[in-house]
Amino acid sequence: MDSLLVDAGFLIALGRRSDSLHQNARSFLRQYGGKLVTVAPVIVETCYFFDSTAKLELLEWVHVGGIAVADVPVPVYPDLSAIIGKYADRDVDFADAALVWLAAESGLRRILTVDESDFAVYRIKGGKRFEVIPWMR
Repeated sequence: MDSLLVDAGFLIALGRRSDSLHQNARSFLRQYGGKLVTVAPVIVETCYFFDSTAKLELLEWVHVGGIAVADVPVPVYPDLSAIIGKYADRDVDFADAALVWLAAESGLRRILTVDESDFAVYRIKGGKRFEVIPWMR
């Protein structure tokens, strides 16, 4: 089954009806038949931008399997530190570092994000690039 990584920007657009990209996110999901995957820090980051209703909807969507959420175990924090250090000039946040880590662990490189410029720079094992999926058009 086709799987895509998901960053907070996509989830924020999806969950905030007032977001200029809301319809684009909904349209993409209506036609996409694969699996969505993210990390717990992305859920936390997304919730920061949501009101209570949107938070509840997101958490229920996760609960019913709308998106798979990987935990980031403490033993991999040194890996996250290395990623944050490597891209210090970009001021990479914890959620993005966790997505880079998950990509390296899972082999997934295709991502839904609004941060195209950052994910164009980040590299996975073997110098592989992320493939940013066009959904904002």
